[in-house]
Amino acid sequence: ITSAPGPTPVPSYEVQPESHEDLSHTAGRLPSLHSIYETLFTKDGWFGDYDYGFLCMPTIPCMKNTRQPPFFGLKTKLPVLLALVMGFQHSLAMIAGVVTPVLIMSGPGTGNMNLDTETRSYMLSASLISSGILSLIQITRFRILNTKYYIGTGLLSVVGTSFNFVPTFEAMTTRMYMNGQCPMGLAPDGITPVQLPCPEAWGAFLGTCMLCSLIEILLAFLPPRIMKNLFPPLVTGVTVFLIGAKLIGTGLTQWAGGAGPCSAMPAEGFFSVCPNMGAPHAAPWASPQWIGLGFLVFMTIMFVEFFGSPFMRNAQVVIGLIVGLIVAAATGYTDSSMLDDAPTATFLWVKNFSTFPLSILTMVEAIGDVTASCEVSRLAVEGREFESRIQGGVLADGLGGFLSAVMTNSPMSVFAQNNGIIALTRCANTSAGYMCCMFLILMGIFSKFGTLFLMIPDSVLGGMTTFLFANVASSGIRILAFLKWSRRDRFIVSAAISLGLGVSLIPNALTHFVSYNGSSPVVQGLVDSANIILSTGFCVGAIIAILLNQILPEEKPEEEMEEVAEGVRQADSKQAAKIAAEMEEAANGDKADMKHL
Repeated sequence: ITSAPGPTPVPSYEVQPESHEDLSHTAGRLPSLHSIYETLFTKDGWFGDYDYGFLCMPTIPCMKNTRQPPFFGLKTKLPVLLALVMGFQHSLAMIAGVVTPVLIMSGPGTGNMNLDTETRSYMLSASLISSGILSLIQITRFRILNTKYYIGTGLLSVVGTSFNFVPTFEAMTTRMYMNGQCPMGLAPDGITPVQLPCPEAWGAFLGTCMLCSLIEILLAFLPPRIMKNLFPPLVTGVTVFLIGAKLIGTGLTQWAGGAGPCSAMPAEGFFSVCPNMGAPHAAPWASPQWIGLGFLVFMTIMFVEFFGSPFMRNAQVVIGLIVGLIVAAATGYTDSSMLDDAPTATFLWVKNFSTFPLSILTMVEAIGDVTASCEVSRLAVEGREFESRIQGGVLADGLGGFLSAVMTNSPMSVFAQNNGIIALTRCANTSAGYMCCMFLILMGIFSKFGTLFLMIPDSVLGGMTTFLFANVASSGIRILAFLKWSRRDRFIVSAAISLGLGVSLIPNALTHFVSYNGSSPVVQGLVDSANIILSTGFCVGAIIAILLNQILPEEKPEEEMEEVAEGVRQADSKQAAKIAAEMEEAANGDKADMKHL
């Protein structure tokens, strides 16, 4: 309505599209010269007023700890020393998770590559360097030119080697040994058949990952609501749990002495003891000394959790490994020759692997980790900015999968465990993330650091990995805990776990009815791919969960059902009140008539 004469114009409303919201503050920026001077050349810039004693204060069990350090937000000014300390904490928390998948896949045993020490040392260094470089991309976050899309989250989102690919890799490598694509030979005793080194399996795996990462890159440009519909907590929770359940068996096998041929417990021969007859203090699989070494690591982790300071608790897995390595070295269970032979420094592409493409199932798990990072960083977990961080995180995750394969490393994804460090130390500042990247790259360049992990006996490594893999399974349970557990949810979870966990326990149960005896390499490749999926429990469980989640109709939430029931009760009570009023009126009329008579 206007005061000017003439007809009133039709009101119009202009809705600004989401892409017009300014999100430039979420991208990384170069610091100003004044900021650099204040940081590097002043006492406050180096030390600040932080209480560093808090990080070293031990925990007293059964006591309530009310003391809380200050919270450092995403862009809060952080002293250099504190950034170094926090970054070192994050790197220590990541080391075990970054190197463990490579240690397993490159090591001895069925489904692994059985590589030599030199190649394994390079792969460990490559994983640490790749983790540092790809974490820089996630943390920095930059906008794609002339678009509304970003690469990276802009959060303290560190990247490490994904455990999700280990079961699939083991199934693929087992198939390659069965088909003759990987060589077989005899042990030094000339009798026992053994699997020879198969670097071709790593090349095949890297080529596959390059192709599969393109799927995640394309998914990153879809609206987040579509990705959440395809991969809700119902699907991701089941899948992550099945991955952890499968890996726990791998960890326990290592704990008992190793996953090599000795795990079959032959009565005689070169592998009648673990790891073999030529190793120092070799003993049969599941011997008390192997169980004891792994138990020492496991109990060290428990002890640090009970009594350790915040700094120690964030590095509890590494501390357990260090204690186990010291005891193993002191009792003669390690061989230091591999450390002496390792080069002082190395970098990427020192080794190369031939590649060819296969087809395997991949999945997206970055959404939950980025959401958790936003939550512990005290940022919004809904709205345009949050969705933009999800999009950037998934895109960087896909690019990271491609680039990590280019760097001759297994695919990497956002690490969830570092969110616990953010919550405990109350530091979500990206400066700590940059320091963490620096430490990881330096650890990878100095290759003798990576070679230390090759000296660790399998039982020591198993005591750590069993706990670590149980954390993966518990992460899946935590995701499932957010469900409303309706009848539909219970049905989907039960159906997915029944076959998924069953295949994890008996991997070959579904692979015998898919076979091919022809000469076509294309058909043979498709059959092998189908068998790889059918022998990988989390793949089977994920497929079932995704299909059932899309097919079965949603149930009305219990709140809606309660509202309906309450409405029915109210309607019934109103009807009953009306009838009672009519009866009372009739009774009063009868009383009046009786009185009149």
